[in-house]
This record gives sequence, structure tokens and C-alpha cells, in this order.
Amino acid sequence: MKATHYLFGSLLVLTLSSCYQEVIIEDPIDPVPAITLGELLASHELWYVDIHQSNASGQIPFMQMAFTLSFRYGTLYANNNLVGIGDQGYGFGIDVGYYDTFADELDISHDIDGYYRFEVRQLNTHEIELYHRPSGLRYVLIGYQRSNFDYNKLFYDNLHYFLQEYVAWEKTYTSTYGEPNPFDYENFLQFLPGGGDGNFQSSQDAVGTNIYELYWDYTGIYQVDDVVGEPYLKYLTLDYDYLGNEYFELSVINDSTVELYHPASGTLYRFRGKGYIPIKNVQRGKLRLSKAEIEKQQIKISAF
Repeated sequence: MKATHYLFGSLLVLTLSSCYQEVIIEDPIDPVPAITLGELLASHELWYVDIHQSNASGQIPFMQMAFTLSFRYGTLYANNNLVGIGDQGYGFGIDVGYYDTFADELDISHDIDGYYRFEVRQLNTHEIELYHRPSGLRYVLIGYQRSNFDYNKLFYDNLHYFLQEYVAWEKTYTSTYGEPNPFDYENFLQFLPGGGDGNFQSSQDAVGTNIYELYWDYTGIYQVDDVVGEPYLKYLTLDYDYLGNEYFELSVINDSTVELYHPASGTLYRFRGKGYIPIKNVQRGKLRLSKAEIEKQQIKISAF
């Protein structure tokens, strides 16, 4: 099945400047440009939070939820959602708090999670490390400009989080071709955060039912896997005890519509997201996990 290449909106490129005046003394042995921490943070429009290089596991929720952070004139912005990423807030995301800098220290006051102080270490020209001494957590941030940040790659690398950003997915289309099969009766899906990829629920309520009044007939685990050589296509496995595992090829039409192709029957389904969940705190969303953490927590569904 041909994958659909999802393209995000055009990006507006701005040149940022900083008004901070702290002085950082050059190391006489290994001199570096005299630049303040405020200027360093402003030198990149987006800082990707690289969970895979960080030794973090959820103790600082706003860091675990953010795909990117941006430091703009004292205001902290974050891309917590994949829905609308690249367009929301001109690519910066949403305002989540404010920050200040003192020498090599970064103070963040998050609107919900409160105050945190980080010690900042520059690893190279485009990477920094934020160290939170009270918890011993280290976060690695990689700097980009919006013009060279690959929003598409971020989206598809984290597609299982995208599925969690709607209260429910409603079936809007079933192809006329394909063999009849039990999944034909499933009209709603819901993807919940959890260890590994998480749990899903399905409902056979009639299309058009209010999503907050759905009766979920079944709860199981689900898994999203890469397709080798196909960056814009994924495998989705739904573990139904009574049906066995259901396998689909998952492609994205836009940020509210997905297609599920069922190879066993040859049937194509289309689902639309209902009830968008804007993520600003952990109660409304998910904590990102590193690949190593996911591997530890994931209940393996039998391989293809």
C-alpha cells in the first residue's frame, strides 16, 4: 500500500536577539566566544529535548512532555503536541512559563509544574545539557532553527504519541473491497498512555455517538512499529484476545485522519480524531520515555 507523505505548514523564520548582559569569562586554556547563557539559549529557535540521551524518567513532567523548548525574551515555549506541530505558535508551540538566566544557571517557572533551577553546560555548538541537581537528572537539548528542523521526522518517529492526542478515533470510511472480518464492527478506537505503547480500547457503538458517552467493549494493548525503508508508514498491532492480533498498515492523511489497511482481509479503513487533547500537564497527556525505557516496560505482542 502506498504511504501518504504528511506535510506540515510553511515556517516563518525570524532572527532572534537577546537583551541579557551577563558576562561569561573565557577559559584561557580552551577559549570560547564570550557569550551569555541568555544569548546561547536564543541562538537556536528550537531546542529538541533528546530523551534518548538524557538520564530522565519522568520526575520533571514538563521536560518529559516537551518535544521542543524555545527561549524567547524570558518566555518559555514548548511543543507538547504532535497535532499541529510546525504551525502551532509559528512553530514554537505554546507559552508554558517563563525563565531567567544567571551565569551558568537557568531558572524556569513552569505554569503548572512550578520552579526548577538547572545548571547549564554547553556540549558543543548546538548541544547543551541541563542538570537538575536536587534530582540528579540530566537533559540533553539539541538546537535547531525552524527552517532546518524536520517536523515530519519528529512526527513519524513519535506516532504512538500522536494517536493519544484525541479522546477517540471514529471510523469514517470502510472500503467496498476486502473480505468481511470482525474488525468491520469496530467503529471507535481510543489509545491510552502507558508503559511501552500503551492500552487501546474499541467500541462498536454507532457512528455519530457522542465520544463521551461511548461504551468501550474491549481493552487491550497496542504497538506501533517501523516499516523498514518506509519512513511514512507504520505497522499498528491491536491485541484482541478473542480475535487474536489484528495487524494494520498505518498511514497519516492529515493531523486528524489516519488510514488503516488490513492486509489479512484487504480492507481499508479511515478514522478521524475526535476530542483533541492539548497537552500542558501530565494529567492531560503523556510522559515521553526513552527507547530503553520503552523496551523495559513494553509487553511484547507477537512479532509479524
